[in-house]
Parts: sequence; structure tokens; C-alpha cells
Amino acid sequence: MSAKIPVTIITGFLGSGKTTLIRQLLQNAAGRRIAVIVNEFGDVGIDGELLQACCDRTVGIWELTNGCLCCTVQDEFLPTMQTLLARRQEIDHIVIETSGLALPKPLVMAFRWPEVRHTATVDGVVTVVDGVALAAGQVSADLEALFAQKEADANLQHEDTPLEELFNDQLACADLVILNKADQLTPDQVQQCLRELRQQLPTRIKVLAAQQGQVPADLLLGFNAAVEENLGQRPSHHDFEEEHDHDEEIQAVCLELGVWDLQRLRQSLERLLHVPDIYRIKGFAAIEDKPLRLVVQGVGQRLDSFYDRPWQAAETRQTRLVVIGRRLDQRELLSHFG
Repeated sequence: MSAKIPVTIITGFLGSGKTTLIRQLLQNAAGRRIAVIVNEFGDVGIDGELLQACCDRTVGIWELTNGCLCCTVQDEFLPTMQTLLARRQEIDHIVIETSGLALPKPLVMAFRWPEVRHTATVDGVVTVVDGVALAAGQVSADLEALFAQKEADANLQHEDTPLEELFNDQLACADLVILNKADQLTPDQVQQCLRELRQQLPTRIKVLAAQQGQVPADLLLGFNAAVEENLGQRPSHHDFEEEHDHDEEIQAVCLELGVWDLQRLRQSLERLLHVPDIYRIKGFAAIEDKPLRLVVQGVGQRLDSFYDRPWQAAETRQTRLVVIGRRLDQRELLSHFG
């Protein structure tokens, strides 16, 4: 029997930089044939499309859009893994990007199932931490979104410090913790954040600082940890809790907006980010007089954008955004783009 396919799970809170990290990995994969599973929120796979566009060597992107992956392991994850395992001769490695809502341990436990355990193994778990948020004494740049996650997660509602517990669970399950966005911190802040993380972690867990997700592939892959076989060494606050559901009011709404002036678009998006019930904006924009597609990502009050590639001849040049939040109304959202 051929060796098991190694799988890397990448976890972390909303806006920490998981997709950017995977994008960098795919662009510097050194010939590895990597398949990616993306746990999107909503029906429009912005993260998946962004990853698919960045590297020709990617075997494929599989988007799971029906909710938090740790809640839908049997319904969402298992069929996707079975599809990939049927193509195992074409794949060198699988990378799974969880949503910011996910607990890593239930997903790892799925690799003990008979349908998976003989053909795939969790090579390692990587947790991405938002350095800017941590330096400010927070676990995320958008605490409003995390409080919404608290209400949406039945396992966290009865705890006194649920945000810290979810953060600790993501750290404790890791083989590598990446302090991302180090370029936005002073050297003293970077060292303080690294010290804070190391104080919370067992010595076996490696910690490093990175900027814009730039971490060599050889550091992200190849832990050979067989995580599913030693989960007892990775304690969780939720070890004795079986399942959880998320608030149905949290939703994703897609907006199609045509071609825009860059300054007007930024002003509109910045207004939208100030709406309390909006937690994240992501998507692609068509900018007047620009042949390149603009990638847009907004979390909390921070709006980032960059041009990733030219518009293809077969594509319709239009702005497509996904807004994630609570009790969203599409017409009201569109009114911010007048």
C-alpha cells in the first residue's frame, strides 16, 4: 500500500491571514502537487478563487460553504476527502483552511474514521495569529465578529472567557504558530508577542514571526506528526463536548457592482465597515482604466487591497463582493455604494 497522503490544517481567527499564507505556499510549492480545501462562509468562494488563480501547480480548490467545518465534518468534509483520496496518485499534499469559527480538534478526529485513516494523515496543524491584534491585547482585530461567534457557538456560551478558550484551543492543537503581520509591528512588539505566545504553549510547539504570510514551504509542511494519533497531548476546553451550532442570523450576501473608480470604491467600503453588524468584506473589484483585478479584504475597520492578475478575456469585468455579518439586507448594503 502506498504511503498516506499528508494533510496540513491551517486554522486561526477571522482576518489573521490564513488565505494569504496558503497563497504564498502555493506560489512557492517547489513542484509539490497540492490540493486545497477551503471552508468558506456563504455561497461565493472568494478565498477559493483567489487561491486557484495564484498557482498553476494547484491540483484544485474544494470549497465547503455550508457552515463551520468542525460542525459539518460528516456532511461536508468526508465526501470531499473521498473525492480527493480517489485521486491520490495525483496529489502530494492536502491543505485545509478552516473558517475562523472552527475548532481544529473535531476535524483532526475525523482522520480516525475508517474511510480516511488508511489513506490520509494529519501531517501538522498550523495556527495563524493576527500580530496587530495580539499587540493590542486582543485575539482578533474584529472583536465584534468574535462576540458574534460566541453567540453562534453553543459550546462557548456557558464559559466565562470563551474567546480566550477558543484561542487557546487553536494554539494547543498546533505544531506551528505563526505570528503574522509582523511588518506592521515594531521589533519590540514582535518580541513581546512572541514571548506571550511561548508562555502559553508547550515547548514542542514552534513559534515564528512572519509578514504577509511569507513562510517557507519546508517549514509549513513535513512535520510528520500524525496528529490524529496523539490528540491526548493536545488538550482542548471542548474535549468533552460533542457538537455545536452557529447562529442562523450570521450570513453572507453577495454584491455585484460593475466597474468602479478606485477612490469612490474605497470610500464606500470604509463606510460599510463602520456598520456594527458587518464583520468582513472580501471579493474582487473591476477598477476604471485598470487591466488588473483588484482583491479587496476588509476586517474590522481595516481595509486592504492589491492587484493580483489581469482580467481574462472570458471574464466579465465587474466588482463582486461578499459581505459577512448579521441580519444583512442586500438593498441596504447596496445603498452604501451610491
